[in-house]
Amino acid sequence: MAVVKINALTVPAEMREELEKRFANRAGMVESADGFEWFELLRPLEGTDQYLVYTRWRSEEDFQTWQQSQAFQRGHAQAAEAAKAQGQGHGHGHGPAATGSQVWSFEVVQSAAPKG
Repeated sequence: MAVVKINALTVPAEMREELEKRFANRAGMVESADGFEWFELLRPLEGTDQYLVYTRWRSEEDFQTWQQSQAFQRGHAQAAEAAKAQGQGHGHGHGPAATGSQVWSFEVVQSAAPKG
């Protein structure tokens, strides 16, 4: 059964652009993972400072395998290195771009797609 992982990242307004750059620099890393089905980075429009990182996986096992993979570790290390290279420490000298993170897990029980 497919699973969805949503990482809710609390991102201060001054770090939004930095967070989006970090994700753009990691583009393509997850797409080759076995069992990977979908990714979206969702920017808040109003009423919250939380970005949502949405990924869909064929199974929980596939997600766990990705999380323990070298590609996953490389992606996170690259984001830290890019920030250092720009003289930002791990984000403008203030640590990570996000100030909080919470992962939500769901099983897909129903889904729909456009007809045609």
